[in-house]
Amino acid sequence: MNATSLSYRDAGVDIDAGDQLVENIKPFAKRTMRPEVLGDLGGFGALVEISKKYKNPVLVSGTDGVGTKLKLAFEWDKHDTVGIDLVAMSVNDILVQGAEPLFFLDYFACGKLDVARATDVIKGIAAGCEQSGCALIGGETAEMPGMYPEGEYDLAGFAVGVVEKESVINGRSIQAGDVVLGLASNGAHSNGYSLIRKIIERDRPDLDAVFDKEKTLREAVIAPTRLYVKPVLEVLKQFEIKGMAHITGGGITENLPRVLPENTVAQIDAKSWEMPKLFQWLQKAGNVDMQEMYRTFNCGIGMAVVIAAKDADAVMQKFIQLGETVYRLGVIRERVGGEHQTQIA
Repeated sequence: MNATSLSYRDAGVDIDAGDQLVENIKPFAKRTMRPEVLGDLGGFGALVEISKKYKNPVLVSGTDGVGTKLKLAFEWDKHDTVGIDLVAMSVNDILVQGAEPLFFLDYFACGKLDVARATDVIKGIAAGCEQSGCALIGGETAEMPGMYPEGEYDLAGFAVGVVEKESVINGRSIQAGDVVLGLASNGAHSNGYSLIRKIIERDRPDLDAVFDKEKTLREAVIAPTRLYVKPVLEVLKQFEIKGMAHITGGGITENLPRVLPENTVAQIDAKSWEMPKLFQWLQKAGNVDMQEMYRTFNCGIGMAVVIAAKDADAVMQKFIQLGETVYRLGVIRERVGGEHQTQIA
């Protein structure tokens, strides 16, 4: 019998490192706090009350990860923006139903905890929460020796928002003649990265050469997901939005039908916006068919918004005032037979 005394640290788990991480992130989390949050970071659970401004509140939840974009973060040692991606993927999702994000929880898992790297990641999460007015109220850091390759980790996020029951956006009032607007993306966001990585591997481009407006290709590829929460909530104070689609996995082609009535089609004019240089390069370097581009990437449109034709010009101007780049993508029309509900031509 081996009499050597073993500790958790001997097994590869450093409790002190975990405690240090919590201390490191407390000031960043504190900046995201909302008045509805009760208690401090570090408890077994977090308490959040629903503001009295809501008469018939409905909670809206969403969860997501960052996907294989993390592989580039590992390879390029770039960890300070993937946390923004993590927040955006969930809060943009719940936003499409008109929800104001209340709070966010994260799950960070690794084989061996690198406190500095983890701090960078969670600083990004806090930044994403600040940008969307969402409180970072807690999460889980799991150090699991043998589960992940050295230097790698995984991320998952969970957001909860609230909306008045009578104000839930569900797309049911969308009809022929309505207008589809598109809010510009910040790049590929967090989707299509398995194909992006394949194209980079095959094309072997100079990632650090100036690529687009003084931005390198590396910077263009890793740019964090744009958060649409604050501008959309501002627009909702003045105008009715009939439906919204967060353009994520499945691209423009597959996400718009998720909010359309079955008897309608979104007829999108491919010439209504210029595809950003990143997507032009991906299409050319990967010899990707154009329809495959539309169903894999956002192609420059991160959020689609459906509104009544009478409000189109005013809503566009409002988004522009709020700092968004917005395009008039097309119209809603009657569906013919069993045709696909997104038509891009």
